[in-house]
Amino acid sequence: MYQAAERMSQRFRSSVSELDRNKDLDMHDLTSQDHWHEPTGLTSKAGLGTFKKPPMPYDVFMDEQDIPIVRGVGVSRVQDLPLKPWKRVGEKGTFIQLWGTEGLWGMHVVEVPGGGALNVERHLYEEQYLVVEGRGSAEVWTDGKVHMFEWQKGSLFAIPLNAYHRIVNASSSPALLLGGTSAPNVMNLLGNESFVFNNDFVFKDRFDGREDYFKPADEIASDPVRGLAMRRTNLVPDVLRYDLPLDNRRSPGYRRIEPHMASNRFYMWIGEHETGRYAKAHKHGSAAVLICLKGKGYTYTWPSELGTHPFSEGKADQVYRVDYEPVGMVSAAPMSGDWFHQHFGIGRQPLRMSAWFGPNNARGRRPGRPGEKEKDLGAIDIRDGGNAIPYDEEDPLIRKEFEETQRREGAVSRMEDWLYVTPKEGEARPMTEFVGM
Repeated sequence: MYQAAERMSQRFRSSVSELDRNKDLDMHDLTSQDHWHEPTGLTSKAGLGTFKKPPMPYDVFMDEQDIPIVRGVGVSRVQDLPLKPWKRVGEKGTFIQLWGTEGLWGMHVVEVPGGGALNVERHLYEEQYLVVEGRGSAEVWTDGKVHMFEWQKGSLFAIPLNAYHRIVNASSSPALLLGGTSAPNVMNLLGNESFVFNNDFVFKDRFDGREDYFKPADEIASDPVRGLAMRRTNLVPDVLRYDLPLDNRRSPGYRRIEPHMASNRFYMWIGEHETGRYAKAHKHGSAAVLICLKGKGYTYTWPSELGTHPFSEGKADQVYRVDYEPVGMVSAAPMSGDWFHQHFGIGRQPLRMSAWFGPNNARGRRPGRPGEKEKDLGAIDIRDGGNAIPYDEEDPLIRKEFEETQRREGAVSRMEDWLYVTPKEGEARPMTEFVGM
């Protein structure tokens, strides 16, 4: 690990040293790679015009781990991803870098063999885990006193910032865990692995060592930013059976909760659409990844400049579709700019998903002027000044395909006709009022 840190630092030192060596040379004495062309006259501009993005420190870090890096719009099932020995953690793993998450947050899968354990580690970035398969325990400590809790398939837990921790498999079968981190944010800022992984600072405001730190909390509170349902808990024993309060912001009967874990900036929520109902399309920028926890379904995502009727207007070739089942995932906005995305649960089960955003990316947590008034645009229809496409204004081919898919699955659509009736001026419309106002 120390050697990897030195290699990363050496790359940056070498780049700086090369610039220092060349700064006193005439530009025509430089090699072709370093040769700078000054514009002549007033009709040309300096620079290449087009260029390749250089690797960031986190990109270098991933490459040096010598494990697979899975990229794309989505993954149908993380259980099917290739794994290779990962020296740093002591077992097998793979990175996942869905389009649109680059530099915003990181994701990986790690396998713990039966009766095995991951290496002890600590780091200056936030980390959370969803247990895909298996059961076991986690050990966490900062001052020598070890806190231990058990996990199973469906458990969700957060590691306190820079606390020592070890993941242990208690069964004879392999366990598979999906991790989300703020490693890209930290590494791209600091550019020094040794500082990230070998720092002695103890964040007592993140992990105070109390006995009940990893005791699940059931009390529902109001998110102080948007007034949505939240729980302050550092462990969710089972996301598949986790009680979700009514929300209605995405579809009729939609339920949702925000677990706020380990005082992290890493933002997430868990939501569920009723059987036979699908979400309104809405748009926002990159960061969010939707992870399928229960049921199965598909997601459409397309750049907002294509409009609200991409299929009917012959632009279907520019729409991305990802099909998934537990534990699959999709990037809601896989490229720059705002993207519409719409989620469909198919079959006879409700569709339960968790959205992971990383730190400082979600609406209400992005940088801006303190106290500036914002709207919950994703929950407000376009005709009312928001970013959501009401059902009566969506591409009609979307409903048609959903109903046909449900019939093939031996299930029924519960998207009633009244959802698609355009309201008259001044007429009350469903799913428009906010109870917290």
